[in-house]
Amino acid sequence: MTDPFKIDGPTCISFSGGRTSAYMLWRVLQSNEGRLPEDAIVCFANTGKEEEATLEFVRDCAEYWQVPITWIEYADTGYTIVSYETASRNGEPFEALIRKRNYLPNPVTRFCTIELKIRAMARHIKFLGMADTMSEAENMSWIGIRGDEPRRAAKIADKSRIPLVASGITKEDVGAFWRSQPFDLRLPNNNGVTMHGNCDLCFLKGGAQILSLIAEKPVRAVWWANIEALALALASKPSGAVFRSDRPSYAQMLKFSKEQRDMFDKDEEAIACFCGD
Repeated sequence: MTDPFKIDGPTCISFSGGRTSAYMLWRVLQSNEGRLPEDAIVCFANTGKEEEATLEFVRDCAEYWQVPITWIEYADTGYTIVSYETASRNGEPFEALIRKRNYLPNPVTRFCTIELKIRAMARHIKFLGMADTMSEAENMSWIGIRGDEPRRAAKIADKSRIPLVASGITKEDVGAFWRSQPFDLRLPNNNGVTMHGNCDLCFLKGGAQILSLIAEKPVRAVWWANIEALALALASKPSGAVFRSDRPSYAQMLKFSKEQRDMFDKDEEAIACFCGD
């Protein structure tokens, strides 16, 4: 049987900063003599809204496994290379993109994922000469999608880019792996779901989940509320001034969280995204 983690050509491992994509990276290393082949790179695209624990985890994976991880951030000029020490922590790349677009991303138009992650990494791939075109570069990354995520997997035409699916890896497998390691992502693991992961209050997360995260740490909502206020001043249409028109604003959710009021269906599922786990 062909090893789906064996790299045989130019490849970018897209590391979201979560446990699943980190496990995928570890499997790649095991299948390639404990190191990355010369024509492979690992990229972490930082939006500036990740939890500090996520940034620490990316740093720790590089140090424990002795693998180079390139930290990339969106910039008006295309992208920039940063490090754990210099990475944005106050949403600067995300805000720069919103100012350029003059409106906010939403569940239908997720230009944040496209620009902050997919295209930022693709520009780096193309700069390195690993791909001739942006289209080719955008479809070169391996993504940490598990075998128990069929809806996300169905969106990827080239199944060789999702080796965890080919191997049938589930969230239970990923959880068991990290329980055996000397380090881990210092964010809660709730039945295989890292509620705090990716952008801290990403609008694709369930409403009850966001409200819980705000109640736990109210300062999380400040940036999102400020950005919605900024978008109202920038946008030509009021509908472009909120991340989701089917929910209260982040300022309203912050207010409701202080009043300890329930607003959402606790069973609402998050919307699947490229950002990954």
